[in-house]
Amino acid sequence: MLFYTRSILVFAIILQSLTSTSQSKGFFHTKGKDIIAPDGKPFLIKGTNLGNWLVPEGYMFNLGDVSSPRLINQVFAELIGPAKAAHFWKEFLDNYITEEDIHYLKSIGVNSIRLPFNYRLFSREYYMGASDSLRGFIYMDRLITWCKKENIYILLDMHCAPGGQTGDNIDDGYGFPFLFDNEDDINQTVTIWKNIASRYKNEKIIMGYDLLNEPVAHYFDKEHFNPLLEPVYKRITMAIREVDKNHTVYLGGAQWDSNFQPFGAPFDNNIVYTFHKYWTPPTKEVIQDYIDLREKFNVPIYVGETGENTDGWVDSFRVVCEQNNVGWHFWPYKKMENTRGFVSFGQPAGYDSVISYAGKIRTTFSDQRAARPKAINDINKSFDLLLQNIRFKNCIANEGYIKALGLNFKKIK
Repeated sequence: MLFYTRSILVFAIILQSLTSTSQSKGFFHTKGKDIIAPDGKPFLIKGTNLGNWLVPEGYMFNLGDVSSPRLINQVFAELIGPAKAAHFWKEFLDNYITEEDIHYLKSIGVNSIRLPFNYRLFSREYYMGASDSLRGFIYMDRLITWCKKENIYILLDMHCAPGGQTGDNIDDGYGFPFLFDNEDDINQTVTIWKNIASRYKNEKIIMGYDLLNEPVAHYFDKEHFNPLLEPVYKRITMAIREVDKNHTVYLGGAQWDSNFQPFGAPFDNNIVYTFHKYWTPPTKEVIQDYIDLREKFNVPIYVGETGENTDGWVDSFRVVCEQNNVGWHFWPYKKMENTRGFVSFGQPAGYDSVISYAGKIRTTFSDQRAARPKAINDINKSFDLLLQNIRFKNCIANEGYIKALGLNFKKIK
């Protein structure tokens, strides 16, 4: 333990020296309490999260307790078979977010996006229809091309880490934050981030790397898990800095990115501390703890997720953030039949049977057979319609939500 502690201290000193002169022109970096854009000017983040694309969530499919990608795929495969489910996911990935979506976001005034991704896209584990360990780069490269054309910046967010960093559906794991107690999971996380950083080390449209989304849910032992968070961040950052000395590292607090107490003094010269805030009063008081850390360590802070509320709440909280130099990525960009996001797509005909099946007891094969809808042809058609509905041209822009964010509302033609 003594050797490990000394190693961390030595690492911090080395890392400070490596990064102090590494903030090359043309890359995002930090300067005191500000995030600095490639043009050398302070940059206030204003954008959204591309949630439900590379990390599907059940509530955005109206599936209730079938909440994680793993559980969603289970329902889809039980209904239409694994081959058709795999085909669905390929079409979904190719059409949920497209160049048209990015162009629209730019047209209404968005300057950046946060991209949640699942580590499985960089592993040989089966995920969303395939098991290609390089597949994540295909989707990231596409997004980078579109964003460079529109001059929209990207923050890469590991939403789901090996073993699970949260312990809930958010991390697509198994209901416990296994990551922090498992060396193999930590090593895999480190390796994936290093590979991503190596590929994109010279890519200036990328703002930085959000290392772990919403670590350690509040259900679990804080005294055990919270002290493990920052050491994992240090290991990931050290690996990133071996190949990429340019990009900013974003660190989320414990308990759903809400608790900054586990953080000590910054261990890198290019860190942004990120928090998430939902369902609280839209007042400065709820972000004061984060402002206090900013003042204490002279570092930038930003809210990586917020929203999922009324237009009035969205407007009020957005104003509070901006008045306190806190940038934002409101959640999410797109989801089914819901005005609490930038755009919405319709629930297809016949999809009620999918929702009904997902809500039934399916513990045994006998349960599955009993719950299985008789009109399977209609189920197949509903999946085909869903793939049509998610396309940008078939979506509806939510005027109230977009205007509440101070953006320029435009209809989708």
